[in-house]
Amino acid sequence: MEIRFYTEGMNLAGIMENQTSLIWARKYFEPGSMELYAPITADNLRLTELGNLVWLRGAKEAAVIEDRMIEENSARSRIIIGGRFLSSYMDRRLVRPKVNFSGLTEVAMRKLLTDAESIPRVVLGDLNGFADTITFQATYKNLLEYEKKLARSAGIGFRFRPDFSEKKIIFELYKGTDRSSAQSRNNRVIFSEMYLNLDNVVLRENQKSLKNCVYIGGAGDGDSRTYVSFGTEITGLERRELFVDARDIAPDDMTAEQYRQALLQRGHDKLTEYAKTTSIESDTDANANFVYKTNYDLGDIVSIRKQAWGITTDLRITEIHEVYERGKMRVMPVFGEALPQTIDWSDD
Repeated sequence: MEIRFYTEGMNLAGIMENQTSLIWARKYFEPGSMELYAPITADNLRLTELGNLVWLRGAKEAAVIEDRMIEENSARSRIIIGGRFLSSYMDRRLVRPKVNFSGLTEVAMRKLLTDAESIPRVVLGDLNGFADTITFQATYKNLLEYEKKLARSAGIGFRFRPDFSEKKIIFELYKGTDRSSAQSRNNRVIFSEMYLNLDNVVLRENQKSLKNCVYIGGAGDGDSRTYVSFGTEITGLERRELFVDARDIAPDDMTAEQYRQALLQRGHDKLTEYAKTTSIESDTDANANFVYKTNYDLGDIVSIRKQAWGITTDLRITEIHEVYERGKMRVMPVFGEALPQTIDWSDD
């Protein structure tokens, strides 16, 4: 592991070799994060200034230092830094001006970035040709939050990949590979105790906030207001109703069908905040049976088998935490979705 530090302008500031611990948390649907511990030295103080970039040589992501704590007392003397991966730069921008869109989700994600105020050194990567489509309207929303929403709707991962030699940052969209036992096209990857790659397992399930029947209110007042819905066929105790106020979506410059689809999309987007969630976390040896970044990687769909718990399922790897301590690396994948964060998409 070689940890390189760069200035905000992507010039090499130096290499750190005396760190004590590093957690490099990669995420599929949002910016990852890092946390690093190092002794207090003049060089380390210079390298870890806020705004500097941290990069593991060979990694597809880099992080920007957003938080630093310098601690010195009789028990310890250390620097702790934290930050998010470079795609968090989009947290500094708004979707603007008003965007009416109906088409490929991948094109929408690229358009939102290019229409926003320019982010220095950021350029678009190659178009992949993903077939997923979407219809929506957005005005002055947080750019990062909207990109995360679009990514989840289509199962698309995104990142800002640094190119330090060219001093540019490439906005890349990608999709993980289906490596589950349910398919036969790709080599299968199974996490189980039998393969010695599933240890310290934590299963989380939650349906406290589950909603599945949605009514969406659009423009207008009283009897003239536009309403659409889905999930109304569900009955009994299984039915969990939700109302979504989408009055901020204006029918201007849309056909009647495009407006209807935009309202339905808002309902589906909101519903993701109220879904049943299942996630499995574990430790694994990066080189045990299935090799990390060779046989599987972030975003891939794999099979998980925990026979003692009666679990046989296929889930996407949504996070991978690389933990570097005492000269060794261990990998902690997260399969499936953690509890969602509530986001208000209205213009109120």
